[in-house]
Amino acid sequence: MSKAARERSARERLAAERRRQAARAKQRRLLSIVIGSVVAVAVIVVATVLVIDQKNKNGHAEAHKGALAPLSRQSDGSVLMAKAGVTKPELEIFEDFQCPICKQFESSTGSTVQQLAAEGKVKVVYRPFHLFGQQKDPVKTNSLRSAEAALCVPADKWISYHDALFKFQPAEGEKGFSPDDLVKWGKDVGVTDPNFEKCVRDEQKKSTVDSMTNYALQTRGVDGTPTVFLDGKKLDSSQFMEASALKVSIDAAAALSGKK
Repeated sequence: MSKAARERSARERLAAERRRQAARAKQRRLLSIVIGSVVAVAVIVVATVLVIDQKNKNGHAEAHKGALAPLSRQSDGSVLMAKAGVTKPELEIFEDFQCPICKQFESSTGSTVQQLAAEGKVKVVYRPFHLFGQQKDPVKTNSLRSAEAALCVPADKWISYHDALFKFQPAEGEKGFSPDDLVKWGKDVGVTDPNFEKCVRDEQKKSTVDSMTNYALQTRGVDGTPTVFLDGKKLDSSQFMEASALKVSIDAAAALSGKK
């Protein structure tokens, strides 16, 4: 091979190597752009989740919209929801506001319970208590504080506040239901009683909640939440955790009692 040919071959190899280096550099730049974009999106997603999570923890509670049967508080602290004259079937709901399954129950069947009561097809008795108060961890205070605050709320605001407590339910083991939030949510849903805030902060309903807890655990034999009784008979979870199943149970009880 002549000297000129060797020089031409060397120049071609050098040019080819420069093209390969340029291609690799371009690939690296593109990869950097892609990775940067992915990181940016991830940061936005994480930030959004954190904002939403914080908003849910300290968010705005909303007043219930829609028809409801009249609500009244009974002498033992329970809340009655029923149209005048409706005594059967009677649905009793034992719940703890810190209970995740109670939240699931309310999500799946709460509106159905409200609708059936508004239609005069059932008498509902809400019996909140603090099942989780038997444990020595943050859940104890969450469970107890929320139940006490719920009893400070006037009966006509019960459903709105009840729904807010489940909406903002803290994860198990986490500190939650601070007095500030409990007071704020009450005001959000329209509680105007000047004694409400003091009732919440001073835990004025503790003795009532303790009595309701004793009634649930000792008198009625409740060993978990939610526990639902229909005309005094304890229902299996398959009979109340789905709206359609609960409606069937209530219709059957109504037929048994002779109610049309």
